[in-house]
Amino acid sequence: MMAQTKFFEYKGRPLVRSGSTLYYGNMYDPYVVMIQVVSTREKDDLTLADKVTIQMLNTDPTVSPMEMVVKKSEKTGLYQAIDLASIWLDRALGESGE
Repeated sequence: MMAQTKFFEYKGRPLVRSGSTLYYGNMYDPYVVMIQVVSTREKDDLTLADKVTIQMLNTDPTVSPMEMVVKKSEKTGLYQAIDLASIWLDRALGESGE
């Protein structure tokens, strides 16, 4: 039996980082969001994300790479990007909680 890896979660969905790219959502769902930190800024002794691009991706392996990106946007700061990603996935996956 394979050991299950536990990922950091935000609002109940996995959030995985690889370098300056974060993937938000479950890869088994129809959509995930890719968040890329394009630029950073220094504040005191911290490096913070500044310009961030967000893309909602279709996870269907039969979809062509040209049709893979469903939505895209650009935000200032990581919090705004992850918050928007959460809203996109709630709507796309029908999990608005209404």
